[in-house]
Amino acid sequence: MQRFYRLSRKELKTILHFIGDTCLLLAAAFLIPLIVAFIYNEPQYYVPFISSAIISGIIGLIFIKIFKREIEFTLKSAMIFSTIIWLITCALAALPYFFSGELSYLNAYFEAMSGFTTTGFSMYPLLDVVSPTINFYRGFTQWIGGLGIIFLLLVLLRSTGGDVLRLYLAEGREERLRPSIKHSTNIIVYIYLLFTAIAIILFYIAGMPLFDSIFYAFTALSTGGFGLHKTSLLFYNSIWIEIAAMIIMIIGATNFALHYTVLKGNWREYFKDIETKVAYSLIILSTLLVTLVLYNNQVYGNDILLNFRYALFQMVSAITTTGLQTAFYPDLLAKWIGLGTFLITILMIIGAGSLSTGGGIKWLRLGILLKGIIWQVKSFILPGKAVMAKRIHHVTDLKITDEILRITSAFVFTYFVIYIVSVIIVLIYYPDISRVIFEVASALSNVGLSSGVLSPSSPALVKIVFIIDFWMGRLEIWPVLLLFTIVINNVVGKR
Repeated sequence: MQRFYRLSRKELKTILHFIGDTCLLLAAAFLIPLIVAFIYNEPQYYVPFISSAIISGIIGLIFIKIFKREIEFTLKSAMIFSTIIWLITCALAALPYFFSGELSYLNAYFEAMSGFTTTGFSMYPLLDVVSPTINFYRGFTQWIGGLGIIFLLLVLLRSTGGDVLRLYLAEGREERLRPSIKHSTNIIVYIYLLFTAIAIILFYIAGMPLFDSIFYAFTALSTGGFGLHKTSLLFYNSIWIEIAAMIIMIIGATNFALHYTVLKGNWREYFKDIETKVAYSLIILSTLLVTLVLYNNQVYGNDILLNFRYALFQMVSAITTTGLQTAFYPDLLAKWIGLGTFLITILMIIGAGSLSTGGGIKWLRLGILLKGIIWQVKSFILPGKAVMAKRIHHVTDLKITDEILRITSAFVFTYFVIYIVSVIIVLIYYPDISRVIFEVASALSNVGLSSGVLSPSSPALVKIVFIIDFWMGRLEIWPVLLLFTIVINNVVGKR
């Protein structure tokens, strides 16, 4: 049994070979912000980005040269690779922040992990004075992270067949647009590029400058939430920009298989899908409740439409796990009168659609669990030998087995265990439980909405807990738990 917890030499070489491929991809990505540095005459960033590209490129070439791909990935080795590569990528992606002298290495690593996992917490204390080059890089990491590091690797990968399939599954993706995984990944990239262009145009028409439009297209579509200013989108105080942002956030949080179906002309599928029904039901219900709370307490005056505007934006930002804000601490906790922040917390935990750029438990899992409750209640009423059809509509009609219900329930339970452990650790340093519950939910679901707990001066352990939460939330927990299990068993097995 112990051998199942070990990686063979050939599996390890395959993992290291693909780490080399990823490092080369990252080296190329480091060169793109240099264009912005040149346009905005910021030569101080040439050395940080070029140095980072050289280091990443050298590591990549060494790994590819020394470690040859000898076998195809097994699902186990693919999951280990998908877990490790996020840590390595963020370690390298932190270098430009660190080499520029603007962040310590821990804060730089935090910023990189927050970017690539599309979370949106930032270690920059004064966002309003961050340079265009660094801001572009921050937004660009979120745009890449929206697709996923491994996903981009799949698009450029020379391999086909088993490697592609298992890497696709290892990053928590099960649905495919076409029978061929390679074809599916290419289609998703094309759709992502199309929506990126649409997002830039929408923001520009709504009144944003071109650079801001590009940046927020990156961070809204990826449901990342990085901002150019301390006050996020409130800086513009424009209802048109907020409407554009909500449209883009919902697009980013929607299943790409559903996008593909709609783009092929079958738009009715969008309204039939269980994820759409779950998402819009939650948005409508939570927005109405919060609007009433805000209006009754005159949080934004006696204009009910203004209160509705603030409520709707934050509900959409929370459930899409984007993290763009128009309401901030302390108003968010003090004036939203408990119910508002509680509903935001719940929506952040529920999260976005499956096969989307968003995080959280996901609309599909919630839909399955809600259906599971109904089926269980019905089973008490039906005769013993009666067979109940357990089906949902998600792009197509799907049969839900007891195994699917079991795995879904196990995921949700594990999510909450990790959430509770994280809250306990952070409470050691910050005793304000309402703020900590809010902040940790935002971290684990890769949202980035802040109650003001986390800052550049936070204890190192708190930052590390948040980094782990970003990482586990983005990978949907199972690959990380597999890595921990293999490491623990190998350490114990050697004693």
